[in-house]
Amino acid sequence: MQTAKQISVRLVNKPGRLASMLEALHKGKVDFRALVVMDSGDRGTVRFVPDDAASATKVLDKINIRYDVADVLLVDVPKQPGAFRNVCERLAAEHLNIDYAYSSFASQSGTKGGGLAVVKVNNPAKAQKILGENNHARRKKAPPVRRPPAHAR
Repeated sequence: MQTAKQISVRLVNKPGRLASMLEALHKGKVDFRALVVMDSGDRGTVRFVPDDAASATKVLDKINIRYDVADVLLVDVPKQPGAFRNVCERLAAEHLNIDYAYSSFASQSGTKGGGLAVVKVNNPAKAQKILGENNHARRKKAPPVRRPPAHAR
């Protein structure tokens, strides 16, 4: 898990606005680790985590698009039931609020099957300490089930 810079942009909700911005970022060689688009009436909010926030903001400045930058957590979420719930429970137990979250389809470590959750919390440093480097979304393993011998069943 690590922190990253997320960029939020509000665009007029008209055909081509998002594509135009994405084309400019592509020309500026900006890659994305995660991206979400949310509708909010006549404007949409685009939140994305670029590989290089400085390059992304330079492109947005050049095309006169206003933006906000925020620190977010990038949390590998293994492909197992309840993995993201576990992240939420651990943060809640320490009185940390999740402002919002979204996910991408690939983890930052490139492992198959899991995902990468982008999480905005009220205290990123404390959340990072709580979730830890290696066991952020892992559930505690249940003890092995001991089956009685066949003659005792």
